[in-house]
Amino acid sequence: MFQLPAWGDVLVALGLTHVTIAAVTIFLHRHQAHHALALHPLASHFFRFWLWLTTGMVTREWVAIHRKHHARCETAEDPHSPQVYGIGKVLFDGVDLYRREARNAATLARYGRGTPDDWLERRLYARHPAFGIGAMLVVDIAVLGPVGLAVWAVQMLWIPFFAAGVINGIGHYWGYRRFVPDDESRNIVPWGILVGGEELHNNHHAYAASARLSNRWWEFDIGWLYIRILAALRLAKVRWVAPRLRLRSEAPHCDRVTLRAVQIHRCYVAAQFAGLLKRTIAEEVGKLRRAGAVSRRMAAKMRRSFRRSLRSALGSSLPQPEREAIEQALRSSSVLQTIQGLRVDLLAAIRSGSAAATGQLVKQLEDWCARADASGIQALKEFSRRLRCYA
Repeated sequence: MFQLPAWGDVLVALGLTHVTIAAVTIFLHRHQAHHALALHPLASHFFRFWLWLTTGMVTREWVAIHRKHHARCETAEDPHSPQVYGIGKVLFDGVDLYRREARNAATLARYGRGTPDDWLERRLYARHPAFGIGAMLVVDIAVLGPVGLAVWAVQMLWIPFFAAGVINGIGHYWGYRRFVPDDESRNIVPWGILVGGEELHNNHHAYAASARLSNRWWEFDIGWLYIRILAALRLAKVRWVAPRLRLRSEAPHCDRVTLRAVQIHRCYVAAQFAGLLKRTIAEEVGKLRRAGAVSRRMAAKMRRSFRRSLRSALGSSLPQPEREAIEQALRSSSVLQTIQGLRVDLLAAIRSGSAAATGQLVKQLEDWCARADASGIQALKEFSRRLRCYA
């Protein structure tokens, strides 16, 4: 139907794949998996139809696998953790891990609830996923001619590589960590246009139910831009976004406001602890080196290991040499022992469930602050003061 120059064919391919990644991040991820927004039936069905044409993915399978990823992140039950399977396997063969988990009936039954289950889903989309892919091939060739086959191939490879590979693989292996959740998620900007904002993966794991993945002013979530456009057209309604942390001018004690802020922003609290204590740890390791307790090489390894430990999830597996360096540092320094012990207690407190009464949790948090104040470590005192001011 159309005779386009080469650059025109490239733009068409990028445009088509971009609609697909938008459907994944808006419909499958933020709407279906996390219920961060509600979609108008017209928008919802368009995304379902488009994903059937361009990926053949079944909504229930994708949602179940993603929810299990959050529930069992970085464990042997995680469907696609590079910490378990290796970065090469997830990056280049993530689609095999996806298909393997999609055949797990227990995963679908437990984590796939609440997904579309109408006549079209049962009789067409879920039952005949290959029909949609075949229909897309026919349309591409009919519209673009022989080059349509190449465009179709790009469409078929886009999600397996960028979603199943880059986001699930690199997003848990390389990049920066703004927050410290119970996993190894990373932000991998600047891939926003290619993956719809999903490159802000660490932000997402810190606030999984947020419709907006960006957190800093310079982070651009193009998926959030599309959601705001849909909302303006009354095709979407945002249910929740991660709130901004506010600080009170001064608060002598922890209260219910402090507790609520710490619970919501627990991943940020853990990151703040790591940032404030980094210099103190370096100074303490430097004292050990100057006193002749450790060699220069071991001191450097201790600093690196502690920094990585503070920025990693509690209980995450570090390489054996790094664990040994941390253990040696703890044996050599009472200050480092105090920091490590208070860190473990803090993370256990802010990540505990809501089974305990609110008053009990507030007292537990205040007791922790009192221990930090009595430690004699200036950085811990400063962190305790900030913690009480959270609102």
